[in-house]
Amino acid sequence: MKRIHLTFLLIFGSISTLFAQEFKLKGSIKDTEGQAVPFVSVYIKNTTRGTSANVDGIYTLALDKGTFTIVYKAIGYKAIEKELSIAENTEENVILAAESYTLSGVTIDGNAEDPAYEIVRQAIKKRKQHLTEVKSYTANVYIKGVQKLVGAPKKFFGRDVQKTLDLDTNRKGILYLSESTSIFSFQRPGKIHEEMISSKISGRNNAFSFNKASDLVVNFYDNILLENSMSARGFVSPISDNAFLYYRYKLLGFSNENGETINKIQVIPKREHDPVFRGIIYIKEDSWHLVNANVYLTQNSGINLIDTLKISQQFLKVEDTYMPSNMNFQFNGNVFGFKFEGYYAGVYSNYNLHPNFPRNYFNGEILKITKAVNKKDSLFWLNNRPIPLTPEESRDYVRKDSIAALKTSKPYLDSLERANNKFGIVKILLTSYTINNRYERKRLRFDPILPALFYNTVEGFGARYGLTYTKDLEYGAFYSIRPEVRYGLSNKLLTGSLSGNYYYDPVKRASISASIGSGIYDLNNHGSMSLLANSFNSLFFETNFSKFYKKEFANIGTSRELTNGLQATISAEFTRNTNLINTTTYKIKDLKGETFKSNNPFSPEVEKPLFPTYEAFILNAALTYTIGQSYITRPDRKIYQESKYPTIRLSYKKGIKGVLSSDVDYDLISAEIYQNRISSGLWGYSSFVVGAGKFLNNAQVYYPEFKHFRGNNSLFGLPELRKFLFLDFYLYSTDREYFEAHFEHNFSGLLTNKVPLLRKLKLEELAGVSYLSQPLKRNYTEFYFGLQRLIFRAAYGFAYDGNKRVNHGFRLSYGF
Repeated sequence: MKRIHLTFLLIFGSISTLFAQEFKLKGSIKDTEGQAVPFVSVYIKNTTRGTSANVDGIYTLALDKGTFTIVYKAIGYKAIEKELSIAENTEENVILAAESYTLSGVTIDGNAEDPAYEIVRQAIKKRKQHLTEVKSYTANVYIKGVQKLVGAPKKFFGRDVQKTLDLDTNRKGILYLSESTSIFSFQRPGKIHEEMISSKISGRNNAFSFNKASDLVVNFYDNILLENSMSARGFVSPISDNAFLYYRYKLLGFSNENGETINKIQVIPKREHDPVFRGIIYIKEDSWHLVNANVYLTQNSGINLIDTLKISQQFLKVEDTYMPSNMNFQFNGNVFGFKFEGYYAGVYSNYNLHPNFPRNYFNGEILKITKAVNKKDSLFWLNNRPIPLTPEESRDYVRKDSIAALKTSKPYLDSLERANNKFGIVKILLTSYTINNRYERKRLRFDPILPALFYNTVEGFGARYGLTYTKDLEYGAFYSIRPEVRYGLSNKLLTGSLSGNYYYDPVKRASISASIGSGIYDLNNHGSMSLLANSFNSLFFETNFSKFYKKEFANIGTSRELTNGLQATISAEFTRNTNLINTTTYKIKDLKGETFKSNNPFSPEVEKPLFPTYEAFILNAALTYTIGQSYITRPDRKIYQESKYPTIRLSYKKGIKGVLSSDVDYDLISAEIYQNRISSGLWGYSSFVVGAGKFLNNAQVYYPEFKHFRGNNSLFGLPELRKFLFLDFYLYSTDREYFEAHFEHNFSGLLTNKVPLLRKLKLEELAGVSYLSQPLKRNYTEFYFGLQRLIFRAAYGFAYDGNKRVNHGFRLSYGF
């Protein structure tokens, strides 16, 4: 009986499969002159099920058996409909004629306002309504990204570009080819959730695509677009509330599409270097919906890193509104002789404007990628790829995927390591020398020698050298072990330590770390300046800014995310701390009027011990919570996205007397709230941090345990929002209470963009203020302004102690 049932089920399943069989409708789409029309929307009439042609005008659409009306639609072309009966794989080639936009019946007087202005005016009136008319929706999204080099130098930093980037003999080729499919969900105001279904990257069989549907969302009903992506300031929409301040408009004509009048309008910048688009928008009469857009940005608009970005949007009518069906971003640029171009294409289909989301569906996770996502085979992609591959893309997949397995084999990796692991003088002296074993996923990295060398007045000439062993585990987990030694020729003091870190759960950002040994440390636990900078100042300017002490220690700590956005850290440490003094006054150049100061910042002329040798047993605990934290979940990591809301950090530090002969006895509680890159639209962005703390108990606190601040005594430094420009590194640390605040605004070229000589430099103006109050500095304030470009910054500031100006001058910084 069971066999009869099984046979019946197999027969029934086979019949069901036969009836449900899908066929392929495919073909080419060209214009009347025989040229391919790229990225044409191809969909079933009165549905949101469809696809897009590729860059060569080739399309494919999976259909069940039956009769369908297929719509072929592209910006600038007259849409056509074809009724097709599908009973087998079918080829249907299509020729699209250019849409004729007429101005018949429209009189434009030379002194009169162009009719386009009234059309745009009506669209602006409807902007907010159209922005919010869709409360929620779900859609299937397919994304393909292609980046390729079309020209490159023969060598770059001595390396053969063709071999390094796997290019053809003309140094051309695809650098990155990726596809993904996902289900995208949206709910106002601004809630999104995406679940990736499949992912494929050419030549990387086990990788997960970084495609994200929300990155393709460019909604022209928003006033400002593409903030903090192509530009910090963003770009003004052609139908924004203040669009008439930035754009001129010209009506190119109108056409009739299924009984609806579509206006074709050219958008023209009023000023060459404003952050605006150029191109064509299409607005439907009466409802004033934007139904298509074909615009672009240039370097004059303020885009970064690329020369031109073209954005093409095609919309599909869904119920009483219009939703994107095809999104296409095409770009090109030239950096250091590397000429590149590419595109990202997105196809949205199967819209549902009335989804019923379960409770807590939108929980901060904006994209979920599971382990099964990259396991889909070639048959799956053959049946589920909406945009056909071009011949070049097909060859790239075949070639790179065929050698992907080879590249993970032990013989290949061994041969690769024999070449890459060769010892080199430059590696060991300047960069680093690494011995890799990719097959076993482990590596040993030796620190470069020259950056390890230093000079200071406490140790004299010396070296701090270490090596790091790392073993990669599954899905982003790893552990590392690092031994390090330090020796000073003048004080003849050898210290060394051994530390380890086990990052065991990347999704929960969970780790355990421990270390033991001894070392020479800065008296300010935030650091004062780098060893190189301090060495330079000491040897050439007879100025020893950094002050040091010896610490022998053993510690253990752990960190883990407790819930979304809430990270907990706890550690325990035992230390033995010893005061150090200067042991040398050597300098390369003896400057008149300059002498080295003692290692005690409070007694610069005489070497007096700042603190006695003491033991300390210290517990640290901290909670960090980011309000409204959004994130991407991948099998190998959890990626936090920049939040629209602040982060709050609470910490508690306790020195416990008597445990392991500990001499300290104190309790420090502190809180901090901060946020970076708060958008101000075209005015740039702001960042701030506010912190306060108090020693609830300071019965026994030695100087290294004080609350220290990020000061600065030198012309050069690293950029850091919490860093003061003129505050002494050491003198105003406290064992009582404190309050500090920092605010900075970056105008992102708002002013310099209007100065012709400065415009091409793409400088960003900035201004800021820092404030500190503690028992010795009740009302310390700094004001500064400056310019920034990439990692370099120059600022001029003023420091006030109460109402008295105590310092001013330039400060230069570099780095991230």
